[in-house]
Amino acid sequence: MVDKYGVNDDPYCYPGTDVLINLFGISSNDVLENVEAELTAIRLTQYHDTQRILNFSTLKSLHFHLFQDLYDWAGQIRTVDISKGNTRFCNISRIEKETEKCFLILTHNNYLLDSDKEVFIKVIADFFCEMNVVHPFREGNGRTLRLFCELVAKRAGFILSWKNVNSKQWLAANIAGYNGRLQPLINIFSDAISVID
Repeated sequence: MVDKYGVNDDPYCYPGTDVLINLFGISSNDVLENVEAELTAIRLTQYHDTQRILNFSTLKSLHFHLFQDLYDWAGQIRTVDISKGNTRFCNISRIEKETEKCFLILTHNNYLLDSDKEVFIKVIADFFCEMNVVHPFREGNGRTLRLFCELVAKRAGFILSWKNVNSKQWLAANIAGYNGRLQPLINIFSDAISVID
């Protein structure tokens, strides 16, 4: 059976289904989606930024924090190639290398520490877009990347708030970014960001 990411006989799913194997034994995607949303929301409120360095290890640690209650592979790089619709994510053999390239976007810009708002928005949107194309985890990439971007923003003197982001516009902006059109993501980041007083 092909799952939502286009994987046949996915080792992450219960045999013959497209439901991710989970620590609760949930066999319905609808139920799993609801439980996942609830548990990750709780974990998000429990998160305290103690990271000294923001890198790929940090991203994996954030993924583990958010998804540890659901998946035994939380915080681990996926081991299958995945796609969604016409969007094919990074080949598993290239995840580490492509992630290194993505983080160069931040390191070459000193993690945006002294950036004005306009520069910050363009660079963080570019970073998010490129990391989203890599899609290093089997599930939970968007939530993990948004939290990571919040940490980068906070250190640079900004607040990112996703509460007013429309999910349909968000999805369309991510697809546009994948296809080389970054402006819709830039617009969303522009609306979601404010300066820390």
